[in-house]
Amino acid sequence: MNELQLTGGARIGMANATFPFATLKVNKDRLELNASIVGNLTFQPTDIISIEPYTMIPILGQGIKINHKVSNYKERVIFWTFKDPNSVVRQIEETGFLSKQNLTEQKIDRKIIEQQAKGGFPIKKGFAIGAIIVWNLLFLTDIVPFFLGKREGFPIGNGVSIAIGLLFLTALLSLISSDFRRLILKEGRELNDIKKFAIFAMIISGFMLLQLGLMTKFMN
Repeated sequence: MNELQLTGGARIGMANATFPFATLKVNKDRLELNASIVGNLTFQPTDIISIEPYTMIPILGQGIKINHKVSNYKERVIFWTFKDPNSVVRQIEETGFLSKQNLTEQKIDRKIIEQQAKGGFPIKKGFAIGAIIVWNLLFLTDIVPFFLGKREGFPIGNGVSIAIGLLFLTALLSLISSDFRRLILKEGRELNDIKKFAIFAMIISGFMLLQLGLMTKFMN
């Protein structure tokens, strides 16, 4: 087997991505775990201590645990899969990624080392923090007055609508604009690192905006 590619979920540190938001790719020279904004991790054979079957809940919570020594990545790295974890480990071994010869002869890939130095989270920290602050402030402009009794009726107003609209716009621009991606993504990251999450966020926020519009029309 030259290359293994599986779709599933992932847990990186305390963050979790459910199926089908994670992709595992393994060949002789590298192992890549793309869990969208939860984390994009790349390993060389020499980075790996071991890969072992992991089961928390049979079928629904099973996969492989990747024990590694990359200091800039979260220690806990799990790939969730509906396949038998032992079978997945065997398939990884068949790629040659874990072979003793590969471990001793592996040449250092500087690009992977540079990527590892930036951590697994693909979005710039400043943008992520700013987005969370703006999102929460917009929600609070609606929720706080409602609980203080300064607003009657439905607690959701312009603040929540703007927050959801900004999420939709951010997801859309990240999919169609390379300039916008350069603004929000770390250097060396690309569309595939966030594509699944961006599509999901755009669909969910679009649906929520539609529902809010219908509710507002009905209440008026």
